[in-house]
Amino acid sequence: MASDAPATLPVQLAEQPRLLKLKKMFISKFGSAPKFYARAPGRVNLIGEHIDYCGYAVLPMAIEQDILIAVEPVNTQVVQLANTNPLYLDFSTSVNNIHVNKTKPVWHNYFLCGLKGVQEHFGLNSSTGMNCLLDGTIPPSSGLSSSSALVCCAGLVTLTANGKTLSKVELAEICTKSERYIGTEGGGMDQSISFLAEEGTAKLIEFSPLRETDVRLPSGAAFVIANSCVEMNKAATSHYNIRVMECRLATKLLSKSKGLEWKKMLKLQDVQAKLGVSPKEMLTIVEEVFHPEPYSGEEICTCLGISLEELRTQILSQNTQDVTTFKLYQRAKHVYSEAGRVLEFKKICSEAPASAIQLLGELMNQSHISCRDMYECSCPELDQLVDICLQSGAIGSRLTGAGWGGCTVSMVPSDKLSTFLTNVKEAYYKSNDQRLALEKNSLFATKPGGGALVFLEA
Repeated sequence: MASDAPATLPVQLAEQPRLLKLKKMFISKFGSAPKFYARAPGRVNLIGEHIDYCGYAVLPMAIEQDILIAVEPVNTQVVQLANTNPLYLDFSTSVNNIHVNKTKPVWHNYFLCGLKGVQEHFGLNSSTGMNCLLDGTIPPSSGLSSSSALVCCAGLVTLTANGKTLSKVELAEICTKSERYIGTEGGGMDQSISFLAEEGTAKLIEFSPLRETDVRLPSGAAFVIANSCVEMNKAATSHYNIRVMECRLATKLLSKSKGLEWKKMLKLQDVQAKLGVSPKEMLTIVEEVFHPEPYSGEEICTCLGISLEELRTQILSQNTQDVTTFKLYQRAKHVYSEAGRVLEFKKICSEAPASAIQLLGELMNQSHISCRDMYECSCPELDQLVDICLQSGAIGSRLTGAGWGGCTVSMVPSDKLSTFLTNVKEAYYKSNDQRLALEKNSLFATKPGGGALVFLEA
């Protein structure tokens, strides 16, 4: 178990061109040198989409793209933030009484989430001021978790600058909670893998309590990330929070139909646990309880025996008040089937049969179809990209991350990798000038990378 604190490594900057460049920029910006550097990686979720907030295990791995922050603790009560990307404007604020603006998911607000989370955990009334310069290599709004990596990196920066320590698990839990300051009701996968990742292995991440298990991926296959170049920002759109709410409502109706204490039930996994059945058996119950047509607010109230006012104030979140119909059957069906696919994926990796790559590919393909048809979190470009990847030699391909844009992840036999990359480049990126401009950072094979850590100049 990687339950210890994030590592602190001494590094020779001369051997780290990126750190050296960041140091030079920091000095020209702030007139002094950084004291330490913190890094938090992005991630790709191999399987298990939109089920972490329903209480189910997911199967991500960290990627080498990351958020890197150079930091100098200072005696003023001010945090000054700057970014190596000129598109992201400088920002400064008093370190006490941090306010995160929910209406604007701008970059510095994600930093403030991580800062505020650590402050509140320790009850820090007078935190150390900081000068910070950020450099990010994760494509933004691409479903590779750039925003959560920034929250995690900011949490680690605040912790280190204030001379505090926490385990990786505690940090992951604090950062999961604190990202909600910006209005995203996430489930904790992104923050967990950012801290718990280890080189060379994917992870099965389970929740309540948070724990991780190594998952060795089959040799002979590469995982390739391809960006659809359609940006999706979870905090700026309501799709994501509506799905969270539909799953919560499905939980309530399933619980009520089975005579459980529905008011206490929040997650679809809670229902399965209470009934003591498998995810597969839950699919049968979903067929019995729900009709495929969307539910109106009124119908939900009738089923639960509550008023519309109670539905609004006690169950719906602030940002889903004006939603009039809810697809409960489709959402529950996706969640329970996807939860089963995650466990099956892990089992195949553990047992490593000769047909492992074929079997894992089929699970990835089923996952995409369920995300597309049942959860409706795909988009035409993602579907086109998945088709192109499968035609170009991938055994399995699916959207990854929240969806509605962002990336696909494909499993490709290692011996077909170079022709695969050439074909996808040709079919998806070269057909469109805007995509072609972004192509350099949009299509790459990746291996499981390490988790968040702190660098000190040796």
